[in-house]
Amino acid sequence: MSTILSAKNVNKRYKKFHALKDVNLSVNKGKIVGLIGPNGAGKTTLLKAVLGLDSCDGDLKVMGLDPFKQRADLMKEICFIADVAVLPKWIKVSEVLRFTADAHPNFSIQKAKDFLAKTKVNMDHKVKELSKGMTAQLHLAIVMSIDAKLLVLDEPTLGLDILFRKEFYDNLLNDYFDNERTIIITTHQVEEIEHILTDVVFIREGEIVLDANMEELTSQYFEVMVGADQYQEALAQKPLTERKVFGKNIMLFKSDSRDYLETLGEVQRPSISDLFVALMQEEQA
Repeated sequence: MSTILSAKNVNKRYKKFHALKDVNLSVNKGKIVGLIGPNGAGKTTLLKAVLGLDSCDGDLKVMGLDPFKQRADLMKEICFIADVAVLPKWIKVSEVLRFTADAHPNFSIQKAKDFLAKTKVNMDHKVKELSKGMTAQLHLAIVMSIDAKLLVLDEPTLGLDILFRKEFYDNLLNDYFDNERTIIITTHQVEEIEHILTDVVFIREGEIVLDANMEELTSQYFEVMVGADQYQEALAQKPLTERKVFGKNIMLFKSDSRDYLETLGEVQRPSISDLFVALMQEEQA
């Protein structure tokens, strides 16, 4: 099955609050998708629907299953990590592994032990004795030891220092991901994951603002550092945003003609963070 997630006209209301508005989204196998949005944009609501934790209106299928009605079957093929500090403080690492082995049919306790052998996490450690970084390593070892088709990461490195965050994503990419698995990540630290993403989805106030693969972004969106002589001509092309850096005007364009933009100044690909801010501002305008 090439389509892992399919959402057609998905809506979710909490009384008068419209959390998801006609969401249409398709995620194929072997993709790493960044689900990006400000607080309250609908990211968590969408993930809860995908994981079968909440119902929604519309047509939502995950690996061909209704996640709310067929959640027991679906969870055999899904892993999920939220904030790293969710394990009971009193439980030992060895007990966590045994519990996971009993709860998930596709979990390999030996794989988890092999992963943890490369860290400072011991089997006799209690969770309360682990640092945040070590707890993240425990979570990742569990996830990488489950033969699942879909991995959902909701702010998985929240509160970790930059070294642990880099190690987390490096291990995820090198030891877990392959073309048979799919990963959906939400994070506010977009700049740290954009190098591993194949696709990005921007969501704002429950609506999908952008759904594109990284190749499309590279060919459609450009930042141009515009000199004073070209400023008025560049402004006439109606840039999405404009900002000043070291006295230079940097404009963001959506354009099919990189060659023309190069006549206006130095062209480079915008970061996902800059593109996200620009599109959010455009939507507000």
